[in-house]
Amino acid sequence: MPSPLISVVIPAYDQQKQLADCLDSLLAQSFRDFEVLVVADRSPDCPAQLVERYAARHPQVSVLQLDAAVGVGFGRNAGAARARGEYLLFLDADHLLARDALSSFADHLERTGPVDLLLFGHTRQHAGRDWPGGAETLLAEAGPEVFGPADRPELLGAPPLIWDRLVRHEHWREQALAFPEGRYEEIPVVHRAMLTARRIAVLPRACVQLRRRETVHPTGSPGSSSFDLFDQYERTFALLDELDVPAAVRDALFTRMIRHYLFVFDLAGCVARAERPQFFHRAAEHHRPPGHRRPGGREGVKFSLLAGGAYPAFEVAKLSHIAAGTLTGASRRR
Repeated sequence: MPSPLISVVIPAYDQQKQLADCLDSLLAQSFRDFEVLVVADRSPDCPAQLVERYAARHPQVSVLQLDAAVGVGFGRNAGAARARGEYLLFLDADHLLARDALSSFADHLERTGPVDLLLFGHTRQHAGRDWPGGAETLLAEAGPEVFGPADRPELLGAPPLIWDRLVRHEHWREQALAFPEGRYEEIPVVHRAMLTARRIAVLPRACVQLRRRETVHPTGSPGSSSFDLFDQYERTFALLDELDVPAAVRDALFTRMIRHYLFVFDLAGCVARAERPQFFHRAAEHHRPPGHRRPGGREGVKFSLLAGGAYPAFEVAKLSHIAAGTLTGASRRR
């Protein structure tokens, strides 16, 4: 049997009962040269009967059953090891694929030839609306030419998501890519895949929709926590020390890291109140690269407060901003 062009790997964590919609969006694709590997472990969030029904009805769907609850990252590793496709696409249960997404990937690869990574856009559904993802402007400015990471270091400033890119399977194997333990396991994998790629291309359109009803990170490996975020970025910066990368690459990754720290710190439900001072001071330990310029505006103020380890001032500034926003909203309503 010939290998498919694309292998889609989906850990079957279905906390919000959305996996069937994800699978349906794949099976509705006009492009058919793909396989779907659904990885089901022993977590109670994995609907074993559902995935078995899909596998029984659709030859393109197969189920990989694991004997323990291992989390999303290790489930993806198991799926990638079993995959036969030339390219890997990692999705989660709360993703929907645009109806022509796979054919768009194939058409773009026909134009570019083999690439290690094909980046594309996504949207987020929230409160009944679709919102653009975090990299639309960067993708639009990348242009049609194939490039290397040093040519477009600004793309390393995009959110490190594994599900808004195709990864060439050979590149995955050559770099021994694998998701580590803990939450935010995508970070070092995405960055290693980018930094070691020889050929990268961009498809500047949204192909995946995220429908996560909760903003906290999905299931990690057993024992994981929000503090895993620091370990994952430390893996990325350890890789930078191994590679000969331009200063612009380190600068873009530093800005991305601090933005990610501040996002998680501010996001309700991510960091417990009792752990906020510890999280803040851990985030403040990282030193700016030489010549790094902080963002402007309020974001730049937050960068400065974090760099100074000024946790009380940061919390006061946040409360002041919330109060000002509340007063402004009340004034407008009046």
